[in-house]
Amino acid sequence: MRSLLITICVIFALLSVYQLSEYLMSISKKDKIKVEPFLAFGNDTEVFFKGRVIKVYTQKRPSSRNNWLSNILAAVKRYSGSSVALAKVEITFQGKNYVVSSDEDGVFELQIGDSKPGTDVVEQATFQVLEPVTKKSLLAYMNVSRFSGNTGVISDIDDTIIISHSTEIGKKFWLSISKNAYTRRPLPGVSKFYRKITEGTTLPIFYVSSSDWSLYDLIKDFLRYRHIPDGPILLKDKHINLKNIWKSGGGDHSHKLQKIEHLMEMFPEMQFYLIGDSGQHDPEIYAQVIQDYPGRVKDVFIRVVGQLDSSRISELKKLHGFDHFHFIESSDEAIEIVEKESIIT
Repeated sequence: MRSLLITICVIFALLSVYQLSEYLMSISKKDKIKVEPFLAFGNDTEVFFKGRVIKVYTQKRPSSRNNWLSNILAAVKRYSGSSVALAKVEITFQGKNYVVSSDEDGVFELQIGDSKPGTDVVEQATFQVLEPVTKKSLLAYMNVSRFSGNTGVISDIDDTIIISHSTEIGKKFWLSISKNAYTRRPLPGVSKFYRKITEGTTLPIFYVSSSDWSLYDLIKDFLRYRHIPDGPILLKDKHINLKNIWKSGGGDHSHKLQKIEHLMEMFPEMQFYLIGDSGQHDPEIYAQVIQDYPGRVKDVFIRVVGQLDSSRISELKKLHGFDHFHFIESSDEAIEIVEKESIIT
């Protein structure tokens, strides 16, 4: 109850500074916009790009020594950034230029074919805003990751690798604004389990979450700091700001199915391990994937969040491909299953 009251007070405080932050942004950051590239990955012939156009904001690197007030101020800055709708972005890759437009949430994407890996050791894409015209055009860069092979991993994030309390809005909101990448806590043993199932980071891993793109840098830093295998992070496109910050990670989760379908289509030779939790709709989404892509899912690991009542258990048992599911209480249990059943060979 106390945490909920604190959360409500913080919400009102954030809303009160929202108008001020918007005003300050309009003065200090006028005509300064930038591209935030999020994704640049592909197979042997195709590459997928995704990013966002926003008004520039500055953010200090987080630290494990930051207190809750510092983290809240950082969250205010993160969510005060305004997305730029209908911006023109030029993506340069392998000597070719591609122009795309951002949507109403400032998000853009591009998938190109006929783009076999170049001779360079590291392939890199360049992003630049063409419209609206600014006083200083900022360039952004991102290395392109190519993935191949016959096995991959797709994982949820909230309450699967990072403690988020997704089913309790007060706790979830407080964690999201009062902690940073270095003070958020992972589920115990996650790093060891993920390194086990990716064969020491040999297998590619893709993260799919209902968190919004404003948390991209936090998630990226969190994975690195906690020694969890790095991989493309596919988040929810809908823009979240200070007015609706508590909606981050909530709402309709159908986009997760769409993003998994995209991965299935981009890597048709791969079979996948799917990892999620029981707190939201991961079991149902993964069952749909098993049904839609026969033979493409090797095993499913679902971390049990809280207590499963008898009606929930009964519904889960009806899921398509239920024999592929492993409901786990801990990472140690998941590792034991992997080793005992020789899932990884």
